[in-house]
Amino acid sequence: MNRIDALLQKLCPNGVEYKKLSRIATISRGGNFQKKDFLTEGVPCIHYGQIYTKYGLFADKTFTFISEECAKKQKLAQPNDIVMAVTSENVEDVCKCLAWLGNEPVAISGHTAIIHHTQNAKYLVYYFHSQMFFEQKIKLTHGTKVVEVTPDTLANIVLPVPPLEIQREIVRILDNFTELTAELTAELTAELTARNTQYSYYRNKLLTFHTDVEIVPLVDIADIGTGNSNTNEEVENGKYPFFVRSQEPLRKNDYEYDETAIITAGDGVGVGKVYHYIEGKYALHQRAYRIHINTPKVEPRYYFHYMKAKFLPYIQKTMFQGSVASIRRPMLNAFPVPVPPIEVQNRIVDVLDNFEKICSDLNIGLPAEIEARQKQYEYYRDKLLTFAENSGTIVSRAEQSRAEQSRAEQSRAEQSRAEQSAD
Repeated sequence: MNRIDALLQKLCPNGVEYKKLSRIATISRGGNFQKKDFLTEGVPCIHYGQIYTKYGLFADKTFTFISEECAKKQKLAQPNDIVMAVTSENVEDVCKCLAWLGNEPVAISGHTAIIHHTQNAKYLVYYFHSQMFFEQKIKLTHGTKVVEVTPDTLANIVLPVPPLEIQREIVRILDNFTELTAELTAELTAELTARNTQYSYYRNKLLTFHTDVEIVPLVDIADIGTGNSNTNEEVENGKYPFFVRSQEPLRKNDYEYDETAIITAGDGVGVGKVYHYIEGKYALHQRAYRIHINTPKVEPRYYFHYMKAKFLPYIQKTMFQGSVASIRRPMLNAFPVPVPPIEVQNRIVDVLDNFEKICSDLNIGLPAEIEARQKQYEYYRDKLLTFAENSGTIVSRAEQSRAEQSRAEQSRAEQSRAEQSAD
């Protein structure tokens, strides 16, 4: 028996009581100061937008301040209060909150709820980020472009309220788990960054040549053109790749080209970036460029690597700056390309293809590992915050797990019997 189950049996043998938030807290709205009121010193303050962008789950210091005169007109959160943003652009983020753990009151802006309570602040914050809370809050939201939950409706949120000793033990476990997850995420992210930096360094070294290498304009070694398709011609699960102006290709059932080509965006956020190398049939957006190498003097894969490394810096110096950054055909035509001997090109391709595969595997594997660790953390957090209701019995997490497994096995057995009967 773990410590939490032992405490549950000792302190609440009949189960944990579930209460409306209004029974354990008072909920008030934030003040009305704006970003223009920010100072570098003065009374500490938290703007609701900062809850999404600057803060984690807990805070004991603020990033901004307001004057004492302005603070007199504001709503203040006291140490241990929960500060919750109740306006957002989406349902997922609305009600993101933090526990104020500072030693002094802090001014809180509008579009927030200040939750004053007598519970463990960290325990409440962990619960307010759980799946159980999410399932309740989505029923309280309103709005489309701007999603809102009114502070008054938060009073109806129902949550488990175990004794404080149990809350502290749950917080201790989740704090440790949070720290370990953050450390692992930081290590994996640093590894990914280091490998990509290493790849870029060696790629640039390999693709930097001395003056004895012939340099030609791109137009002398390639056919350059745009596509004829629009994004609305996409067909889900279409037969052919459909390259647009972003990293992710779409699909179409018809194609425009059958060749080896390098693809780059003609305008938009991806301008100057090279995402795609294609061998075969494909469709192309009307504002994306295809570059088809038309001479045996240049290995297409070599040019792909060269363009990935050198084209963006070149185009940033020369591209047309209008309302949308864009590439003009003469800029592509004039792009200077070094043409070393073909055997040198092939060696460069071998090295960079292998290096790119390693980095690609890392780019897939490490983010997937980070996501898996986060899901693992969320799973155990939600498990720790799930209790049997006060109904004369207590169900341990082990018993809950066995019950869930039993129900799953029963369901499979019933399905099997149904299939046999149908046969």
